[in-house]
Amino acid sequence: MKRKTLWMTLLPVIMFSMIKCNMKETSNDNEKLINEIIVSLTLEQKAQYVVGTGMYLDLPISEEVLKQMEPILERFGWMNEPETDKDTIYTNMVDRIRTYLPGTAGVTAEFPEQGIYSQVMSDGPSGLRIQANATAFPIATLLASSWDTELIYSVGETMGKEVLEFGSDVLLAPGMNLQRDPLCGRNFEYYSEDPLVTGKMAAAMVNGVQSNGVGTSVKHFAVNNQETSRMNSNSILTPRALREMYLKGFEIVVKEAQPWTVMSSYNLINGTYASESYELLTTILRDDWGFEGYVMTDWMGGSVVVAQMEAGNDLIMPGRPALFKELIRAVEEGRLEETVLDRNIKRILRIMMKTPRYNKYDFSSADLEAHAEFARKAATEGMVLLKNEGAALPISAETSNVAAFGNAAYEIIIGGTGSGDVNEAYSVSLIEGLSKGGFTPDEGLEQVYHEYLEEVRTKQGPSLNPLAAMMGAKDPLPEMSVSKKLAVEMAASTDVALIVVGRNAGEGGDRKAVEGDFYLTSVEKEMIGNVTEAFHAAGKKAIVILNIAGVIETASWRDIPDAILCAWQPGQEAGNSIVDVVSGKVNPSGKLATTFPLSYDDTPAAKNFPGTPLETETEDAPIPGSQIFERIPMEVIYEEDIYVGYRYYSTFDVPVAYEFGYGLSYTEFEYSNLEIVFSKFDGTLKFSVEVKNTGDVAGKEAVQVYVSAPGKEMDKPAMELVTFGKTRLLDPGDSQVMKFEISTADIASFDEESSSWIAEAGDYILKVGASSLKIMETGEFTLTKTMNAGTVSRSLLPEREINRLFVNNQE
Repeated sequence: MKRKTLWMTLLPVIMFSMIKCNMKETSNDNEKLINEIIVSLTLEQKAQYVVGTGMYLDLPISEEVLKQMEPILERFGWMNEPETDKDTIYTNMVDRIRTYLPGTAGVTAEFPEQGIYSQVMSDGPSGLRIQANATAFPIATLLASSWDTELIYSVGETMGKEVLEFGSDVLLAPGMNLQRDPLCGRNFEYYSEDPLVTGKMAAAMVNGVQSNGVGTSVKHFAVNNQETSRMNSNSILTPRALREMYLKGFEIVVKEAQPWTVMSSYNLINGTYASESYELLTTILRDDWGFEGYVMTDWMGGSVVVAQMEAGNDLIMPGRPALFKELIRAVEEGRLEETVLDRNIKRILRIMMKTPRYNKYDFSSADLEAHAEFARKAATEGMVLLKNEGAALPISAETSNVAAFGNAAYEIIIGGTGSGDVNEAYSVSLIEGLSKGGFTPDEGLEQVYHEYLEEVRTKQGPSLNPLAAMMGAKDPLPEMSVSKKLAVEMAASTDVALIVVGRNAGEGGDRKAVEGDFYLTSVEKEMIGNVTEAFHAAGKKAIVILNIAGVIETASWRDIPDAILCAWQPGQEAGNSIVDVVSGKVNPSGKLATTFPLSYDDTPAAKNFPGTPLETETEDAPIPGSQIFERIPMEVIYEEDIYVGYRYYSTFDVPVAYEFGYGLSYTEFEYSNLEIVFSKFDGTLKFSVEVKNTGDVAGKEAVQVYVSAPGKEMDKPAMELVTFGKTRLLDPGDSQVMKFEISTADIASFDEESSSWIAEAGDYILKVGASSLKIMETGEFTLTKTMNAGTVSRSLLPEREINRLFVNNQE
């Protein structure tokens, strides 16, 4: 008996040792094979392998628009036919691999006789973007608002199944740039204004996708916080802001998830293109953080291909023959060491050996029906209830005839445009969702809207911006004016009003702080006012639903309706997901991962976003809508430094409309019994808090933990998020003890002088709450001595002193 017990005890240890040995042997075998492959390649093949084979999307645009775009497509090598130069072998290879997955963003070269197979790369922050139909999941901003990393992992896992079964190898996602300013056009692809939320969500997404044996490419590395002049914008910021805010999320995802690849960004950082920065791509990414994969450019990113190779930007995407020919010349002329190509190829081959295509995976089919149902559920988890006076929500389908106002009620916006778009099979409008959910939308009002939308669309004609059309964007239609007469008629014949405000955004341009974008138009405000007034006069409720890509102004009209639900852009099941929340089938538990300011002028970057053009003209004639591609030098100085989002508002007492972490529920939660295991901090701190559902319906609560530091030697924000968690679904009266642990790194700040992460000695306040302003429990802990959480390279220093906005505010 004892022998059996000993054997059973040792078995896991023996098996683990065998697995480790096997992994080591496999790794050694792979390295040997990789070296043999590299030796077998000609210089021409090496140069071809580190440059992608072009981008061959079948663009869903008219011949007229394509003709308008031809000059810019040609200028940047983005044509549908490769530049062959009568190279039959290369041309035949390109013709073959471009059939692997139609609509994919790019494909690497392959040389089967040497054992090198293509890696197929597909866009995908909100789902696999290819020619075929795939699932359109909720936007990243909505997912982050769930504050649920387990949910995000499951979304990634589901998304990764489609990547695998459709035949892609690398998903160009997640996007994880910080939401520095609410006007960034691609904020919908990003998670939060907070680097911890960003990093944790991205790590969960990467782990979920890669659990399928396919890869990810986290993007855009780094400090890419705008679309305006994105190809030549110079982001100027301090080492502290760089490390604490704009690199922190990437550091978390590298250390917790090891994405297969990283995509370098278009912009310059402190004077150097990201894709040409050795300090960014090698010193920081690989040496400081231990990144093991390879780096690719964003599509057409950078300026000098030799500098990109030397910096450690291993793969140039989407690529064109002119680039690999330049590399060949550079080696032959002694401007580039061939060993640099060998190094970069080795990194790419290590990932190639993990891919389904290399391992001859037997591709089958994805269960799109099941995935759509999961996308519907996921969307409900990140919707944020901003207002709910008099328990206006939920509403009952049994007694509700609904008057649905707003263009977006009939033409729902499921996601943003550009590479973050998905070719979904269908989308569910709010009207469809209401009908399927047992509600009765008013048919007369529906007909009025359909006729209006058809009429204005006919008058509007095709988009005036060919680039926007190429990116999948449509010019927004003006909101239909709702007269008092129509509102009164609807109030008399229906039970409740749903007023939908729609906003879209996307790749290719930033939003504007104007009416019709960040601010509501007078027509939209009039619609909210007229409808609410009429329904209140009839003793009925009016509810606003925000179908938006990012933050908008709410302060000037939020007092009018009874309830406001921020539904974001919920993916292809949008209407069903919204109705699940509105009806009470799902209790909303989302909380804002980005602040809603009172006015755009209140935002910390308003004075310097999107930057200052240094020139006004280019050598080439301008092309309508081509600003993101033009090489017009621009610089943006990050004067707000580390004071982004709630760090700024809380430190300088700037009032906001809805604070970071804010979100209501159909129930109530009580926090109690904050217990700190040991108040003397010794490198880690363990603590717990009890959360109880004191309301009448089951619900979930996102628990946030902030720390206020002494700030004796270093300027510190009033508070910083250090960890968070979400309860399970708690029934009325049920409670859950939430356990947390933080380390020195979680409370440390970056000290520029020593290039170290420092946690100062002194007393710290632990704040546990339901939002950054709604703190429910507080406690204290002490550092008896200053602690160093690690020293890193002194990299990417700015060329000049930066005038920091927060200093001006203090004065």
